Amino acid sequence: MSEQDLSIQHDSDVHRFAATVEGERAYIDYRLDGGVMTLTHTWVPDAIGGRGIAGKLVKRALEHARAEGLRVDPACSYADSWMRRHPDVDDLRVQTA
Repeated sequence: MSEQDLSIQHDSDVHRFAATVEGERAYIDYRLDGGVMTLTHTWVPDAIGGRGIAGKLVKRALEHARAEGLRVDPACSYADSWMRRHPDVDDLRVQTA
């Protein structure tokens, strides 16, 4: 599934990026604290899994963070793993002591 085929909506009221595919809802949740976007949970139903949807959701959230000048704390294990596989987004990661 290409990124052009996946329509991702940002619902800032509930801190979520989401997409509906074949009637199934996939999403990534986040919270904001100051200038940090913490990615808290990624969910893709089994029925639409294996198509790269979770990665596209993480990418969209990171694009938003970059555009808004936010740092990112990938508390969600999937988001953390995705960011580690894409070093071009390392500059967004919150540095820990």
